[in-house]
Amino acid sequence: MARAKLDPAALEQALRTLDGWDLAEDGGSIQRRFVFADFSEAFAFMTRSALMAEKLNHHPDWSNVYKTVDVSLSTHDAGGLTELDLKLAAAMNDLARD
Repeated sequence: MARAKLDPAALEQALRTLDGWDLAEDGGSIQRRFVFADFSEAFAFMTRSALMAEKLNHHPDWSNVYKTVDVSLSTHDAGGLTELDLKLAAAMNDLARD
């Protein structure tokens, strides 16, 4: 079942409440870079985020280099951004603070 894409006004409003997340240049995803103290903290964050992603059945595009995790979120079957992306972004922000 395809999810409804967010309209531009709703997306703009939501991004004001999501610390650190920015709209990608192409407008089709949101992105954030998380930087941790070391590799162990970065990997622990990715593990907790992976469990949340499984729970939501929504998986990030991401990469990890040492203590840095770059994340891009988009709902592929919707062809853009949906509430699901915002929910996972907010959860990842919370997990980064743990």
